[in-house]
Amino acid sequence: MSETIRVLITDDHAIVRKGMGALLATEPDIAVVGEASNGEEAVKAAGALQPDVILMDLAMPVMDGIEAIRLITSQQSDARILVITSFATDEKVFPAIQAGALGYLLKDSDPEDLVNAIHQVHRGEPSLHPEIARKLLLELSRPSEQPPTPDPLTEREVEVLRLLARGLSNREIAEELVISDATVRTHVSRILNKLHLASRTQAALYALREGLASLDG
Repeated sequence: MSETIRVLITDDHAIVRKGMGALLATEPDIAVVGEASNGEEAVKAAGALQPDVILMDLAMPVMDGIEAIRLITSQQSDARILVITSFATDEKVFPAIQAGALGYLLKDSDPEDLVNAIHQVHRGEPSLHPEIARKLLLELSRPSEQPPTPDPLTEREVEVLRLLARGLSNREIAEELVISDATVRTHVSRILNKLHLASRTQAALYALREGLASLDG
């Protein structure tokens, strides 16, 4: 029997939340465990419910989606967040991905695209609308603005970075390398500090840019 994916829906429009909830209710392996109408509610619900996947709108009152993503990922480094929004502009796309979102889907996507994206994000795989994927690939093709770090990554840190870029959680990395969760957290912290990065998603983008990982895993 397949694992049930526990989902939190965040959107300031009740009709959108109910519509997504009704759609997901038809999926035998997906369960909606909560709803939030703004980013502040999403942060609280994410902490209380510990959902497997968080669906996040961007334009909301009280606290927008990007700030909510930053707060959630700062509290739960393994949080798997799928942005669902009407915005495909660079000023929305890159901040959301840099804040820690693993997927980005536009609201005009087909219902089956939403279901597929939830499964991908749950597996720790990036899920990007084709228009967003093109923007991301263009961004990755640009030269890095960060100077080379004077303190290079160790061989073990490179191993951790490669696994992180594949979407593995700290626990999964620990199992893969036969080390403790605490050791993985230390390695991830050192990687972010050395590379002057703010999130696991930025680290994954760095690994892609530097050829340490690929979009094909």
